[in-house]
Amino acid sequence: MGREFAAAVARWCYLEQSDIRPEITAICNRTLSPAKIDWFTANFSTIKQVTDDYRKLLENPDVDAVYVAVPHNQHEEIYSAALDAGKHLLGEKPFGIDLKANQSILDAAKANPKCHTGCASQYIYYPAVQRILRMIDEETFGKIIEVESGFLHSSDLNPNKPMSWKRTVAINGEYGVMGDLGPHIVLVAFRAGWVVENTYAICSKIIDKRPDSTDRLVPCETWDNVTMLSQVKDPATGSDFPWRLRLARIMPGEMNTWYLYINGTKASARFSLKNPRCLQLLEYTGGEQPWQNIDMGFDTPYKTITGGIFEFGTLDAFMQLLAAFMYELSHDKPISRIAACPTIQEMHGCHRLFTAAIQSHKTVGTVKLG
Repeated sequence: MGREFAAAVARWCYLEQSDIRPEITAICNRTLSPAKIDWFTANFSTIKQVTDDYRKLLENPDVDAVYVAVPHNQHEEIYSAALDAGKHLLGEKPFGIDLKANQSILDAAKANPKCHTGCASQYIYYPAVQRILRMIDEETFGKIIEVESGFLHSSDLNPNKPMSWKRTVAINGEYGVMGDLGPHIVLVAFRAGWVVENTYAICSKIIDKRPDSTDRLVPCETWDNVTMLSQVKDPATGSDFPWRLRLARIMPGEMNTWYLYINGTKASARFSLKNPRCLQLLEYTGGEQPWQNIDMGFDTPYKTITGGIFEFGTLDAFMQLLAAFMYELSHDKPISRIAACPTIQEMHGCHRLFTAAIQSHKTVGTVKLG
């Protein structure tokens, strides 16, 4: 993700209306091997500092903001240190290995209010998702009947796929797939302003052991898949509705399927990355209830040189995320509520939900979030 971030910075002229331009002045990696460093220094002449100690980078007065992409167990230490050093922070999800760590980062952000904090979660910037969020804001759906959403992968179906840090509780955390994939889809609920009242979760561990670097089979400690059913309140109508959430590292046939279905009394919407150009809408005014397929063009909150008829992809979404973060640094406010950079408060909501899901699975019962 560090290279994806740098590549997006190199593409900054692609944004038509940006009045601020990031410049990469320093990089930090725990190993300074050429394989990790040379790509950056060969492509960015602006880099003046290369270090294996993040503290030295944070001491650099030429660094105004940092992008931090490290495993979950390092979030609390490094994110908090960055904020305490007076640096603006764009961090990777889930902003802490658990709820306690997330609260510690949240406290650091509150103690340093001049530092802007954002989370790298890009899928809300797909044109179809931005349109759905506008529909929620404008109460187009009427009374929401139900919501289903999920994020499904299949690469871990291979039992010989090597062990990684995401399989260990010490580094990834007890959340498992929730901490990995969950924030990307759960963010929509909190951006919509919905309130999760309770949840019931079933956590599944499908492959118990994987080969390590020496081909020795070692235990997989974290959850592969999680299914949740939650009761959610929509403050706009005061009504409750069910929300089904599926998160899976092991779902045969799925590559990178992020999806969202909303059914309401006045309108319904369906979107999936299986067909990222297509937004399915049903608007009910009486009589027949036909679904229409709308081809979404390149309609983005942060305008680019790309024409509206072209396709939008994940890297474009990541570019929109960075544009949101930089816009908020420059203007001290988001371009709009629905296009704001994902916030630490929204990540706190994710942690509360995931913590409740773990408790629900352990007790085989519904857990209230309060």
